[in-house]
Formats: sequence, C-alpha cells, structure tokens
Amino acid sequence: MLSIVCLGGWHSVARTALEGVEEKESIRLMHAAIDEGINFFDNAWDYHEGFCEEVMGRALAMDHRRSKVFLMSKNCERDYEGSKRNLEDSLRRLQTDYLDLWMFHEINYDNDPDWVFERGGIRAAMEAREAGKVRFIGFTGHKDPRIHAKMLAQPFDWDAALMPINVMDAHYRSFLNQIVPALRERNAAPFGMKGFGGGWPHGRILLKMGLDPAELIRFNLSQPTVSHVIGITDLDQLKFALNVARNFQPMSEAEQDALLSRVRTEAGDGRYEAFKSTNEFDGPHHRRQHDFAIA
Repeated sequence: MLSIVCLGGWHSVARTALEGVEEKESIRLMHAAIDEGINFFDNAWDYHEGFCEEVMGRALAMDHRRSKVFLMSKNCERDYEGSKRNLEDSLRRLQTDYLDLWMFHEINYDNDPDWVFERGGIRAAMEAREAGKVRFIGFTGHKDPRIHAKMLAQPFDWDAALMPINVMDAHYRSFLNQIVPALRERNAAPFGMKGFGGGWPHGRILLKMGLDPAELIRFNLSQPTVSHVIGITDLDQLKFALNVARNFQPMSEAEQDALLSRVRTEAGDGRYEAFKSTNEFDGPHHRRQHDFAIA
C-alpha cells in the first residue's frame, strides 16, 4: 500500500543543492517523511545532476530505511546502453540493489515513444526487471496527453504513468480526462504531479490564482489516482501536506465542479500550465537529446 502523498525527489534536496543549506537538513526532511508515514519516494537520474539520488541514497542507508519505502527513480535515456548506464548510476547513488519503480522520464516529445522502442530502452528495462533490479516499469511526461496515449499504444504492458494533475488540467490538454481512465482500464497505476502548477510556494496556480494550497491538495487527492507527488522543501511544508492527507475527505462532485468553474477562464488557454506548451520546463538533458537550445 502506498501513501497518498509521494515525497518529490527534486524538491526534497533543492535547498541543499541551490541554496547551500546543509545536507543534513534534506536528510532530516526525508527521515521525518518516513517517520510520519510517507512510504513513496520519487527521484530521477538527472535531478540536480545526480545529487538528489546521492543524498536520498545516504538518507535511506541510515538505519535500514530503504526497506520502509517504495522507491521510484527515472531513466533519462532512450537507447539500450544508455538506459543500462542510467540504471546502474541510479542504483549506485541510491545505495540499493533494486528500484521498486523505474520510469522512462519526460516522454515529452512526439518521437520519444518511438525512440524508447526503436533504440532499445524498453529492452534494457525488461532485462532489468528479469534480473531483479527493477520491480515495475512506467513512464512520465508533462507535455501532452496525446504523447502519453502514444506511449500506451506501444506493445508493452505498462505498470504506471506519472502526469500533471491539477485544477487547471481538466480544461486544457487534460491528462485527467484522457489518460487516467485509460490507465485504470489497463490496471496500471496513475500518479499525479504538478498540483500547484510548479513548485511550492512558487507554482503558477498558487501565485496567480490565490487559491488555498490545502484546497488544491485536496482536489488532487480526490482524483482517481494512486498517489500524488508533492514538491516538499522543508519541514513546515511537510507538516502542512501531512495534515491535509491525514484529514483527507474526498471532494464531492459538486465541490469539484464549483472549483473547476472558478478557474475555467484562466485554465482554458494553458497560461498557468506552460510546461504543456513550451519546453521551458523540460529538463536540460532531454532538450539536448532533441537538439533544443538550453538557456
């Protein structure tokens, strides 16, 4: 059983990586999350150039905490050899001999689904599962539900997919309406992210719309997903998210409809979900893969 809140790997180390906060603070945050009942941890090979995996690995190695979490990390390559290298890097950094869930990261470009299969990435994932290095296989993306649908159409039984789920999504390139039902039909796990339209407290939905973060989390948790990745950077945010999760009561359809109606005008053109319509929020590794400029 997974906790309905997943600790986001990028944000949990962000203050250490970007602001020079001591690493022990990031580790303290991860340990507190586990102690308070969060058992789903997120990461990726490219987060802060591998530093996120390294710090999380050190945190999980202490007092056998690795056995207490369902650990997800992500593969940034599309080819066979690159995927194998990504996996070995992630296992080494995370100080574990297996991942519970390995995701093909940022399936954001129209040719990504083709590349994963034509270039051998999926073969590397299947071999890793057979070798016991990976338990489940999935993919992520934040660009367009059409690309997720193309990935689902490939000849493979996916275990999970990660996608944007928030109050704006229902009105613009909606993963909630188009992809979540398709995953559930396949008995695959839908996971949500970008619930604030970006990080906390700087997500565009929070900043521009003035909505209550507790209301947004509650809306996200009310959707037919398994868990929602929240970018938590400090203990105060952790306590806030835990309080919402522990007291969670699903929103009624009437409550959801009222909230969706409040944001309809701003949501319809995607202005607060620019990660769907630009490559501004795509990782630099993936922009280089597709020969896009990096600022």
